[in-house]
Parts: sequence; C-alpha cells; structure tokens
Amino acid sequence: MRIESFWLTAAKRPERIAVIGPDGEDITAGDLLAAGNRIAHGLRALGVQPGDGVAFMLPNGREVLELLIATMQIGVQLAPLSTGLSTDEITHILSDSGAKAFITHERFADRTATAAVAAELPESGRFAVGEVDGFASYASLGQGESDARPEDRSPGAFMVYTSGTTGRAKGIVRALLKGDVDKISGYLSRQLAKFDIEPGGAGVHLCTSPLYHTAPIAYSWYTLHFEHTLVLMKKWDAEDTLRLIDKHRVTHSHMVPTQFHRLLRLPKKVRDQYDVSSLSNIIHAAAPCPVDTKHEMLAWWGPVIYEYYGASEGGGTLVTPQEWLMYPGTVGRPWPGAEIRIYDGDGELCPTDEPGNVYMLLNGAFKYRGDDAKTQENRRGDFFTVGDVGYLNEDGYLFLCDRKIDMIISGGVNIYPAEVEAALLSHPKVADATVFGIPDEEWGEQVKAVVELVRGQTLGDSPEDTLRAHCTDKIAKFKVPKSIDFTEALPRDPNGKLQKRKLRDPYWADTAASI
Repeated sequence: MRIESFWLTAAKRPERIAVIGPDGEDITAGDLLAAGNRIAHGLRALGVQPGDGVAFMLPNGREVLELLIATMQIGVQLAPLSTGLSTDEITHILSDSGAKAFITHERFADRTATAAVAAELPESGRFAVGEVDGFASYASLGQGESDARPEDRSPGAFMVYTSGTTGRAKGIVRALLKGDVDKISGYLSRQLAKFDIEPGGAGVHLCTSPLYHTAPIAYSWYTLHFEHTLVLMKKWDAEDTLRLIDKHRVTHSHMVPTQFHRLLRLPKKVRDQYDVSSLSNIIHAAAPCPVDTKHEMLAWWGPVIYEYYGASEGGGTLVTPQEWLMYPGTVGRPWPGAEIRIYDGDGELCPTDEPGNVYMLLNGAFKYRGDDAKTQENRRGDFFTVGDVGYLNEDGYLFLCDRKIDMIISGGVNIYPAEVEAALLSHPKVADATVFGIPDEEWGEQVKAVVELVRGQTLGDSPEDTLRAHCTDKIAKFKVPKSIDFTEALPRDPNGKLQKRKLRDPYWADTAASI
C-alpha cells in the first residue's frame, strides 16, 4: 500500500476539505498546507534547527495541525503539553525539553506566561493565539514568510512527556528518522491500515479527545495523510459525538472506554435520534474496557470496534471485533512487526496461560530525556515493559489480568501516584502520604489518598478540602485526589517500604468478586 503524504496531496488537490474545525468551519487542504509552510519558514527564521524542541499548549483547532505540517518536515521534536498542567509542570517541561519556541492560547495565559519566564524561554520564542503578556501573536510566526515548500526538509517526531516513578515528567525522545519526508510520513501513516482503514475515498475521522494526547494527535495526523476529512471536537460530549457522526457521516474515530460508558448512559430515545450506520472502524485503547461495555457497544454500533494495546514507547497488540467476540476480554495478538513476551519474576519466559510481566518489542530506539536509568530499567534486551501483568493463551492472544502496581488510569489518562504524593508531602502538616486508584464506575479509576499528619497537627474543619486546594496549586486538577482518608500511621514494614496493597486491595475485592 503506497500512501502519498499530506504535503503532496494538498498541493495536488488544494480545494479538498481537509478539516472541519471545532466551530464547524471548513478548512481546505491548500490553506492548511500554506499556513504550515509559512510557520516552518518562521521557525527556521528563529534559529530552530533539526533536533530542536518546540512545545505547544493549545485547544483543539487548526493551529495544532499547522504546527504538525510545519515541524514534521523540518526535523523538530514537537512536545504537546496537556492543557491541564500546573504552572510548575509547564515550567519543568519547557526547561527539560530545551524548547526553542512555545505556542499557547490566551485561555491558558495565567499559567503559561509565568512558566515561560520561569523556564527562561526568550521572548522571541513565545507565541500565543490571542493576548498573552510577553508573547507575540501566533499569526506573526509565519507572517511575511513564503508558503512554498521549505528546502532541505527532514522528518520530525513527537516528544511526548510521560510521568515516571520519580514523579517528574520524562520526555520520550526518539531518534529522528533520515530520508525523504514524504515517503517516511506516508509509511508511518499506514498505522491506520492495521485497523482495516483504507486511504482515499469518503473517509471521515472524528477526533473526540484533546490533541495533546499521543493517540489523538497521531491518528489525526495519519488521517491527513490518508486524505480523509478530519472533524475536530471542541470538547467531548456524548450526544454531540452522535450528532457529529450523523451530520458528517463519520467512518472512523479513536476513543477510550470512558467515552463508551458515557455514550451508553444516554437515554435510548436520545441515542435513537442519530444515525451511526456510517461507522466502519472505531479504534480504542488507553484503559481496560469492561467486557459488558464492549458487548453493548458492539450490539449498538455493530462489529466495527477494534482494540489495541501499546504505549507511547512502542507496542503492541491488536484485536478485530470478530476476534474479540471469539475471545472476549483479549487485547489481541501482536500486530505485524511486533512481538509480546511474558516473563516471570526470575526473568524466565512464562508458559501459555500463566500470568507474568508483559514485555513488548521495541519498535524504534527511544530514551527518556535526561534519565538513562529510567531508559534501561524497563528493558530486557530488545523488549520493554510498562509494568502490566498478563498472559498469552494457546492461540497467542494477550489478556491483561492486573494493572500496573502504581499507575492510575482515569478516563484513559495516566496518573502517577508519585506526583500526587509529592504534592501532598509538600504541605508542612503532612508527615506521610500514599496515593492509589480505586474503582470508579464512570472513569474506571479515581485517585484516592491516605494521609498521616504530623503528630499534634490538624487541618481545621475541612481537612480534605484544605489538602485538595494545596494540591491544585501544585499539580493538574485531574490528578488531585477525589477523596482523602486520614490515619495514625501508614502501614510500612521494618525497612520503611510502604505496603500499599493493604490499603488498595479492599477497594478492588468487591470488583474482583463480581467478575
């Protein structure tokens, strides 16, 4: 399968509607291409060189796509920042990534302006959509520049930041590929073909999630190369999703199980108002999907739901709807070029149906920026793990039977307890703290904290509210504990190791018993 890049097809068919923006505006391929090229020239005029970092914090909109078109052809490491990050977190990423330019939006001015100064990012590299103190207009980034294809093009890459056991976000840095930008981008976009999606034709992709997440931005980028129409949502809403599917005859999308759950909670009379018969390929991942939820979605939308398992670092497995119905609960078999191994605690390969640590074959060299120890600790030769436990059945299908010990997945978003614990422990009256995930019907998991106060100290009449407010100043709101318990002493063994399972397991006992 040969796929031409967006840069080539947009030049050949500039009048094609490539994107329908969050406010419903039609954006042609030619307009998008011209804007992206101007920004590429503008970034070069700033001194941005291949391998340099460029960061952005933006809502869903054409600006993100223009940055993709620009940076992916001039060798930039593009770092998307979650719009929910705190000022401290933004500062850290801007500093750690070595960003030469930062593009943001005025709705985030209260955090991004302060962070840019704290990170010592030169004003010449600050740009904003709207008014942000100390930032030039985003429009000025490409103003006066040529809309022609840049010379000396080279492939760029995403530099996604993910938290680790230390609690600080780590950048996943991949070696930049060498070669023809158009051929490489077309080749990478073939990821969509793994889900039986074909280029060209009347394909329409609905982006239901923020473009700062790895999968939504990647699959939206691939969609442009497939010459399908990309429909951007401003904000997720269950009924609005159905409305857009009906209105634009959406054929494919990428979703998370929480979205399935909310769609299923809509009254039947609301669901029945919308025609979803155009759907042919729905891709989902990011969190375990309850078997009953998947069955209900398949019964409603038909056999169109594909699931995969992987990570920002690599992957993975894939299961078609037909295969999943044969093996309910599986996350599939390795896709072409991938491999899965299950190791026990002694580093030996586990036999069929025996749970162990799930390792995936690396699909490209990567490292965690500034953390060689973390880069190596999750590897076994050419394989890496994200800490999940699972097993392979006799037919080679992977089943996940336990969560990562520490990581919380809420609504498809990864939350690392170490970050939350660090925020809690920074309060002067907190002596010890632990954080873990507990079941949540809508979000899959919610953040739970157990806190030990300094002896003799109190937090007034509303101790939970006091600590939540404290955390909100340190970390993103979605990471702040939903509930906080207080204890005389956390269960630590004589060596000081926290026995977190004693606190966490009772919450999951009822869930396990009901399966």
